Amino acid sequence: MATSKAKRVEAAKKAARTRKRNAALKAAEAARMAARRKRSRAAKRAAATRKKAAPRRKAPKRKAAKRRTASKRAAPKRKAAKRRTASKRAAPKRKAAKRRR
Repeated sequence: MATSKAKRVEAAKKAARTRKRNAALKAAEAARMAARRKRSRAAKRAAATRKKAAPRRKAPKRKAAKRRTASKRAAPKRKAAKRRTASKRAAPKRKAAKRRR
């Protein structure tokens, strides 16, 4: 035989350890996934009850609010920034020059 009995025994032990570890990791992963599913289902249930409790007030408000804030943020901010930077670039340079003289 090429490999000794001792080496084969050692390899078998190592394989057993690996199998055990893999099984433990798999179990841990399964537990994590189960917990995640449980949480998401609970959240879904909570959302459903919220919608049921006040459908007119709750559900549409969220979506509309997101859209409104995004549109408000986009255009005016850019315009204001352009105006501000232009005035800042022009005025302080002259002021600084006057102070130096």
